[in-house]
Amino acid sequence: MLKLKRYLKPYLGLLAAAVVFLFGQAMLELTLPNYMSDIVNVGLQQGGITQAAPEAINAQGMAMMQTFMSESDRAAVDAAYEPFAGSADADRLQKKYPDLAGEDLVLGADAQESGANAAFSRASYALVNVLKELSAAGEGDAAQAGETSGGSIDPAVMGRLAAALQQPQTAALVEKAVQQAAVTPDSMLSQTGMVFTKTFYQQLGADTDAMQTSYIWKVGLKMLGLTLLLTACAISAGFCLARLGAGVGRDLRRDVFHQVTYFNNSEMDQFSSASLITRTTNDITQVQNFLSMGLRMLCFAPIMGVGGLIMGLSKCLSLAWVLGLALVLMLGLILVLFSVALPRFKKMQHFIDRLNLVSREELSGLMVVRAFANQPFMQKRFDGANRDLTYNTLFVNRSMATMMPAMMLVMNGISLLIVWFGGKQIAASSLQVGDMMAFIQYAMQVIMSFLFISMMFIMVPRASVSAERINEVLSTENGVADPAQPARLPNPVKGVVEFKDVAFRYEGADANVLEHISFTARPGQTTAFIGSTGSGKSTLINLIPRFYDATEGTVTVDGVNVKELSQQELRAAIGYVPQKGLLFSGTIASNLRYGDENASDEALAESAAVAQATEFIDQLDQGMATEISQGGTNVSGGQRQRLSIARALVKKAPVYIFDDTFSALDFKTDAALRKALKGYTEQPTVLIVAQRVSTIMHAEQIVVLDEGRIVGIGTHEELLANCKEYREIAESQLSKEELA
Repeated sequence: MLKLKRYLKPYLGLLAAAVVFLFGQAMLELTLPNYMSDIVNVGLQQGGITQAAPEAINAQGMAMMQTFMSESDRAAVDAAYEPFAGSADADRLQKKYPDLAGEDLVLGADAQESGANAAFSRASYALVNVLKELSAAGEGDAAQAGETSGGSIDPAVMGRLAAALQQPQTAALVEKAVQQAAVTPDSMLSQTGMVFTKTFYQQLGADTDAMQTSYIWKVGLKMLGLTLLLTACAISAGFCLARLGAGVGRDLRRDVFHQVTYFNNSEMDQFSSASLITRTTNDITQVQNFLSMGLRMLCFAPIMGVGGLIMGLSKCLSLAWVLGLALVLMLGLILVLFSVALPRFKKMQHFIDRLNLVSREELSGLMVVRAFANQPFMQKRFDGANRDLTYNTLFVNRSMATMMPAMMLVMNGISLLIVWFGGKQIAASSLQVGDMMAFIQYAMQVIMSFLFISMMFIMVPRASVSAERINEVLSTENGVADPAQPARLPNPVKGVVEFKDVAFRYEGADANVLEHISFTARPGQTTAFIGSTGSGKSTLINLIPRFYDATEGTVTVDGVNVKELSQQELRAAIGYVPQKGLLFSGTIASNLRYGDENASDEALAESAAVAQATEFIDQLDQGMATEISQGGTNVSGGQRQRLSIARALVKKAPVYIFDDTFSALDFKTDAALRKALKGYTEQPTVLIVAQRVSTIMHAEQIVVLDEGRIVGIGTHEELLANCKEYREIAESQLSKEELA
């Protein structure tokens, strides 16, 4: 993947924005369990009361609570409270607490609430412990006072409770309880004081139900707002990463296609067409999917995992071993999955290549398959490639399918452990219900982050393999490269083509396929090449447009070495017709204008007439506007060849190369085309590769090749007299009368 990092540079802004949005989404998701915990702990269990120190308290209640305070706590409380009669906020407090009297106390405007909260929490804890002791001893009034209703103590018996606590026998219990509260952790004190605070508010006539409802609504609306913000962050991050993935995918497809377009034959030999198609489509899709979805998980999972771990431990450190167990189980699952499935992922693209190759060969060679009645063989071949891909995909998918149930088993098992051991801590008053629920959610977030990481082990290896395959295409250097400062052809181009002691060897071959090739093809003349199959005719003429570069010697056009020319300028001067007539989807006219997009209708008609294509074009209902299917499969081989010739003639180039293009034509059409071509190409240089002597016997120069060497150059008559190889070819094709 890192080899393609340059494609991320134009989208660094989108990537940075996506990371910010994902970080925001993660932080918000980590915040929501805390609010849920507050609703349970404060809203439901504490009646919406958030502090142990009452905002207002009657004098009797204050006296009772101070009974259970240490000297320092009493001092902190005395400093925090002031008489209601002198309060600057009396009007508001009177509305909220209708039964407030002048001697009752309220928190001062400048009060240190933290000190008062701690003092009331410890006093409440000490009071509860004393109530438990009195209840166990069977003290009736005190025991009755210890009964709670709806999270508060019955106000009717608070007075009797205060009286009971003044008895001498309870003094020791109070002192002991105060000392015990002083050393009790704050986590065990926080909720106890809220019960008494609610009772004090009820004594003052406050609507505690409305206070509870208001708190739940307030926290709930905060959660709703955070959820909406979280959703906006998630959508924004998805949008940024989708734009990033689509943009990189577009750029990769563009560059891969551009690179392949300029591949010469030597580069095309390294990759099959099926593989190049797979790399341009499926492989780039894998990279795009990783950037759009995988990158999201890659950024999101670590934040959620680490954040969930920290937040969970902040809620309950004593259950840390449960999270540790979850991490060990998840890591074990991921490592097993990684070791089993990764090798199969690396094979996936190879099997797709193979399937595409077999499919392409079947479709392109359909007529041959039918002619030899070999459909069962091709079906068996396709089934083999399809079976390999299917088995590999099934293995990978089954491996991945086991991950989700295993993850769910771990998640539910961890939840059960948290509830089991958390319940015991709740019973011991060392953990609150809401905190346990939040801890469960944080544990789930940690496990889900590992689930995302496990998905990365699916996407990253496959995307890495695909990126490597794409990079192989992009990094393949064109063996036929333009010079840094290309030379220019003279204007106008005459078209003199000269080979000077040229040799050529295919890459990796042990011997040259062409050796000591020297000749000159001049304007206004036809230079023909003939020889046995494999003698190097097509290879020789492919050196002129630089489909390959000569290994030794030089090939020149108008005295300029073709290696010193830009390929664009060189090929603009050549009209080339390959052995296999290939047409593109579109109309006949659009195919002919492939040679010159600005050609007039008259030029198209003239070229078609020279190529002997007018006869069958005129018979078509739409003429030049007739649609050509992909590859030209809706016209015959001879018609495709004639249209290919017409396409080259439209170019009006100074050099024409016909690579065995007349073999698909009958003798009558061949003779008519050569006659018309002679008049059309009086000025250009014409090079023809042919198998039939009758096609080239009137050429001004015939080059005879045998095993990559020139064994004769001359006219038909000269070669009959002086070249044994040419005479053997001619005698095998022509009668004695035709030779004479």
